Amino acid sequence: MKTVKKFAPGLVVCLAIAIPSWFLGKLFPIIGGPVIAILAGMLVALFWTPNDTFKPGVTFTSKKILQYAVILLGFGLNLSVILETGKQSLPIIICTIATSLLIAYVLHKVMHIDSNISTLIGVGSSICGGSAVAATAPVIEADDEEVAQAISVIFFFNVIAALIFPVMGRFLGFDTTSGEAFGIFAGTAVNDTSSVTATASTWDSMWNLGSQTLDKAVTVKLTRTLAIIPITLVLALIQAKKKKTEDKTGNSFSLKSVFPMFILWFIVASIITTVCISLGVEASVFSPLKDLSKFFIIMAMAAIGLGTNVVKLIKNGGKPILLGACCWAGVTGVSLVMQHLLHLW
Repeated sequence: MKTVKKFAPGLVVCLAIAIPSWFLGKLFPIIGGPVIAILAGMLVALFWTPNDTFKPGVTFTSKKILQYAVILLGFGLNLSVILETGKQSLPIIICTIATSLLIAYVLHKVMHIDSNISTLIGVGSSICGGSAVAATAPVIEADDEEVAQAISVIFFFNVIAALIFPVMGRFLGFDTTSGEAFGIFAGTAVNDTSSVTATASTWDSMWNLGSQTLDKAVTVKLTRTLAIIPITLVLALIQAKKKKTEDKTGNSFSLKSVFPMFILWFIVASIITTVCISLGVEASVFSPLKDLSKFFIIMAMAAIGLGTNVVKLIKNGGKPILLGACCWAGVTGVSLVMQHLLHLW
C-alpha cells in the first residue's frame, strides 16, 4: 500500500498526459501518440519539474512501464505467420539493420556522438522506431534525455518518409496494380508502426488497392520487430563486458547480471500468442493487450518528456539529426537496392 502511494502521484500526471495523447495520436497517425506524449511532457517540464512527491511515479513510468510495454508487444506477434510471410523480406531486413547499425557506429566514432544516443538512433532507425528504443534503453542504461533525443530524431524522419515515399514510389516505378512491392519497401524503410501504416495506407488510397499494401507492410514491420531479441541480447553482452572492464574492485560481471529479463517475457508472450492462435484462438483476443502495450509506451514517453531538458535537447541536436539522416538514407537506399536485386521491384 505504501508503494502504491509512493508511485500514485507521478503515475496520475503521466496518465493525464497520456490519455489525450492517445486520442490525438488516433487523429494524427502520421505523428502518433508516443511523439505527442513526449512533446507534451517536455512542454509541461518547461513550467513544472516533478518534485519528491511526483518523481518516484514518473521514474517508475519511464523505466518499468516502458519494459511492461515491450513485454505486451509480444502478444501482437504470431511467429508462424511472420516467419512464413516474412521470408521474402528477410534478406532486406537483415541488410537494412546491418547498414543502420554500421552507420551509427562509424559516425559515433568519427563525429564523437554520445554512444547511447548513437545506439538508440541506429537501432530505432533500423528496427521499429519507438518500440526498439523502448527495448534498448533499459539495456544500455540510457537516461531520459538520450531517449527523448533519439525519439525526436526518428520521428522527424518518419514524417518525411510518410510524406514523400508514396510520391517517390510512383516516380521510381513501383507496381501500382499490386501493393506487394511498395508494402515491402514501406515495411523495411519506414521504422515506426504509425508511419508505416500512414505510408502504406496512402499508397493503397492512391491506387485503390484496398488494404494490400498495408497488410504487406505491417507483416514486414512485425518481422523486423523480432530483431529486437538478438539486438538487445548482444547489447546486454557488450554492457556486461564494459562493466567488467570498468570495474576496479576485481568483481566479475556476467551476461546474467545485465540480462534484460523483460525481453525473455517478450519472447514468452510471442510464443503464447503463436501457440494459442495455432490451436484456434482468434487473433482478436490479443488486441486489448496490444492496445495496452501502445498505451504504456505513450505513458512512458510522457514520463520521459517530463524528465527532459528541452533547451539542452535543442542545443545538442545537430549531430544526432545528422546521424539520423545518414541512417535513414542508408536504410532507404539499401532497401531499394535489395528489392531490385531480388526482383521484387
